[in-house]
Amino acid sequence: MGRILAAIALSALGGLATLALLQALGPDWTRFLPANCLATHCFCEAPRNGELLLQPANSWSSLGFVLVGSWILLGARGAPQGAAFAGGPVAWFGVTSIVIGIGSVLLHATLTLWGQFYDVLGMYLLSSFMAAYAAQRWLRLSNAMAFGLYVAVCAVLIGLLWIMPETRRWLFGIVLLAAIAMELFFARPRRPGVNTAWFWYGFLANAVAFGVWTLDNTLTLCAPHSLLQGHAIWHLLGAAAVTFTYLYYRSERAVMAP
Repeated sequence: MGRILAAIALSALGGLATLALLQALGPDWTRFLPANCLATHCFCEAPRNGELLLQPANSWSSLGFVLVGSWILLGARGAPQGAAFAGGPVAWFGVTSIVIGIGSVLLHATLTLWGQFYDVLGMYLLSSFMAAYAAQRWLRLSNAMAFGLYVAVCAVLIGLLWIMPETRRWLFGIVLLAAIAMELFFARPRRPGVNTAWFWYGFLANAVAFGVWTLDNTLTLCAPHSLLQGHAIWHLLGAAAVTFTYLYYRSERAVMAP
């Protein structure tokens, strides 16, 4: 309970700091280059022009990632005895979720190109982590080699995000699907004691989230002025998927040297 309350407090601080940043920069977001998604309406929620948060439902729901990331981060030192996923990797996994949440707020509050950059940045950091972590277990890479792979993948993705931001969704989808496939078929069998149920819960959450995202993005199910938004549900399901993935990693037992 203490960890949950601390995560809520940390999330609130993160949210207040983000609002303070937005207050300092806004609310006239037309001064900045627009996000690429504005060419195709940037999801269902209608922008509240002139307000600090152009898309309030999509903005506030993004804090689900911050809450989950804070909870993971606060548990980095308290790994169960014998857990393989512990210490620095756990802390960074939590940080990437926090970056996703804050970046998502920046995008949906401003609908600017710089907000879009930080929104996608977190998704790249997380999906690249999943890919590198799967590759490490599959190919039995050392920590240094896995870290180098992670940095290299992130560098390529971030460079492409800067140069060709219109490719952001496809690249994220490719990396995430590659990470899931590597984990399922190659890394999972080499994780002793791992609870595969958590993997499937995360997969299901991601699959449902993508379906909701598609319905919202194509305006198939859309109430532009409602606070109940499909994209907001996508955020919450995505945060749940991060939680399940963390629990899956955490269930792996470390192999003790003979």
